[in-house]
Amino acid sequence: MSEAALACALLALDPEGLKGAVIRGQADAFLAHLRQLAQRKLHRVPPHIGVDRLTGSLDIAATLKSGMPVFDTGLLVGGDGVLLLTSAERLSPDKAALIAAAMDGGAAFTVIAHDEGIDDERAPPVLVERVAFLLEVKTYEPLDIGIASARALLAHVSIPDRITEGLCQTALALGLASIRPAIMALRAARAIAALDGRREVDDDDAGLAARLILAPRAVTFPAPAEEETDQPAPQDAPEPGEDDSAPTPRDLADRLLDAVKAALPPGLLAALEKNLRQPGSKAGAGAVSQKAGSKRGRPVGTRPGEPKNGARLALIDTLRAAAPWQPIRRRASAIRTGVLVETSDFRIRRFKEKRETTAIFAVDASGSAALHRMAEAKGAVELLLADCYVRRDRAALIAFRGTQAELLLPPTRSLQRARKSLADLPGGGGTPLAAGIEQSLLVASQVSRSGGVPLVVFLTDGKANIARDGTAGRDLAMRDAEAAARALRLAGVRALMIDLSGTRPGPARKLAEAMGADYLPLPHADAARISASVNAAMKT
Repeated sequence: MSEAALACALLALDPEGLKGAVIRGQADAFLAHLRQLAQRKLHRVPPHIGVDRLTGSLDIAATLKSGMPVFDTGLLVGGDGVLLLTSAERLSPDKAALIAAAMDGGAAFTVIAHDEGIDDERAPPVLVERVAFLLEVKTYEPLDIGIASARALLAHVSIPDRITEGLCQTALALGLASIRPAIMALRAARAIAALDGRREVDDDDAGLAARLILAPRAVTFPAPAEEETDQPAPQDAPEPGEDDSAPTPRDLADRLLDAVKAALPPGLLAALEKNLRQPGSKAGAGAVSQKAGSKRGRPVGTRPGEPKNGARLALIDTLRAAAPWQPIRRRASAIRTGVLVETSDFRIRRFKEKRETTAIFAVDASGSAALHRMAEAKGAVELLLADCYVRRDRAALIAFRGTQAELLLPPTRSLQRARKSLADLPGGGGTPLAAGIEQSLLVASQVSRSGGVPLVVFLTDGKANIARDGTAGRDLAMRDAEAAARALRLAGVRALMIDLSGTRPGPARKLAEAMGADYLPLPHADAARISASVNAAMKT
């Protein structure tokens, strides 16, 4: 039986108790099956959804038209159905907290968080804690099952006290400090029994619930018990009327731990047995650095739009837009008094936010001219950083030589740190130009994701002789460099090519065209001229 398909059936059977699921992988088939079983409406919630759309807000246009407050109902206010959080790893913490608060308040919706993150990107922990299932779905085969009879039976399913104690002890043994996983495991065990047509939860139901709910959340695992020596400890005599064959909660907890152990990946089990924490995750990575063109910065006029999601109403401009239409509107609505404002009149303020620029120097540190080029780059970086305190800009330095490129100075505006890092720079060897361009694109992408504006400055003669795979050969190396240059252009990164060849324009000019870069031949460059050229490019 597919665990994902069983989780889907359990969610359809008890949405109030199990709340939802976090899904990594293929979610379409899971969602289609859930909607078929539960017969509930689907609401898609993208990460950029406005807070007003979630919580509701005052409808200003309708309020002005009717003369009394009119509110828009948000998805979280009295909503039901299935909330699909697309790209849940990008959902900002404030919106995740609003959804979590609605779940705690008894909202009648089921949350399906589709986690499409890579590496350390994960769905917000505040939501992960509140849903029952954490699923990796590679393939999905739906169960051919009807839940109508199980739904009628669910309220009559009972749980023996020993199973309740056993699941709680299992949760504690797995290092789960919150009571929520144990409660959801109990709800899942009841639903499993109802699906099987039984009125009481048994040990197998508890074991399956522990595998589905507790195993994916385990952060510790009990160490193997030491072998018994000497004589075993005396056991307490059973109470009168107690069934000697019935397992105790402690025995049941041991069995449930065995079931959980069987469901854990081998690598994770080894870490848990050493009492190690799972690697931490960055919740909502990628959702933090958001632009706020209508929220903060320097005012730069107004534009038509409604004052929602933090946008500010420009009252004077709104009234100015409404003024010419007053005679026509009064004739059409003689009952209304005062200034008649329609939605089309609204004007909201526009702001221009200063975004810091990072100049990424990619310096050819190969061959006989390496020391000269590195000295020029070092001087240019120091001159640029001297002005960074005023402009709040940054600089970085990449050197490529031998068979690889190296980030010598991460983006910084600290002149002291730059001088320390630039004190002793390597030089000589081959020219892996493709590696230098690719490393520049990587750093530029990181700058863009953090909300900055990258400018890549290449100091080279453009004559590559080391290919991407580290092999020597001028023809293959130039083809790799041109391919990397086109990738830089497709990424939309602005670049400046400073040609240090000392001859008529050649390979460097061709690479500049491939990457869409500004071309500047400086065969006799010095630090001051390079710094002036980069400063001019950064200001534009």
